[in-house]
Amino acid sequence: MPSPITADPSVRTSRHSSSPPADPLPLTVRRALAALRIATGVIFLWAFIDKTFGLGYATASQNSWLNGGSPARGYLLSVSSGPLESVFHSWAGQVWVDWAYMAGMLGVGLALVAGVALRITALAGGLMLLTLWVAEWPPARHLSDGSPSMSPNPLVDQHVVYIAVLVVLALCSAGRTWGLGGTWARLPLVARHPWLR
Repeated sequence: MPSPITADPSVRTSRHSSSPPADPLPLTVRRALAALRIATGVIFLWAFIDKTFGLGYATASQNSWLNGGSPARGYLLSVSSGPLESVFHSWAGQVWVDWAYMAGMLGVGLALVAGVALRITALAGGLMLLTLWVAEWPPARHLSDGSPSMSPNPLVDQHVVYIAVLVVLALCSAGRTWGLGGTWARLPLVARHPWLR
């Protein structure tokens, strides 16, 4: 007698199937998640492009990475509260920090726009965003010079929201709609190691 759990053919999945299961989310939800994924990816890509070329928005041309500027130096020197303030100041201008920061921005941005490796992206991007949260240290009421921090929220800021977005996109396999997530999941290496999805 068939098990009531597997009696419905639409519920059965093969243990040896290399393709991911059909997406249970409605099309409108998948499209909304895809739009969120792409928009979030563009935020990361824009930061990388502006800091690399100095397009005159957040980064002046003379301060661009291509002109010898340090993409993370100004941000790290502006850290003025939190338990790691001196650590972040010591990292300012370090070549390895600039490369890690820019590689993170580019990698997270490309993965989100393409819709691939969203689990890895959620982990790596989440760690990068958590580091930025610690650098801003929203729980502080006062900066190290004693002035008010003007923190709008002691716990949740844009970094925490972006971390939540990355996790939701990864959990919902949001790369399969308007992205290469399905193709990525069928690659032999990814099919053997689902955590790479």
